[in-house]
Amino acid sequence: MAYVISDACISCGACEGTCPAGAISEGDGQYVIDADTCLDCGACADGCPTGAISQE
Repeated sequence: MAYVISDACISCGACEGTCPAGAISEGDGQYVIDADTCLDCGACADGCPTGAISQE
């Protein structure tokens, strides 16, 4: 089950640097996670200062 980024995202980019798979990129107005690349490790959720990332 992949992780997703909610509307609580403030586009700080903290999650992008924590993803070992490189599954996170800047989307239109907020960051997005590529579900096909996501390893389901949770590193991005741990690195998010606003708690905007959770499992789908």
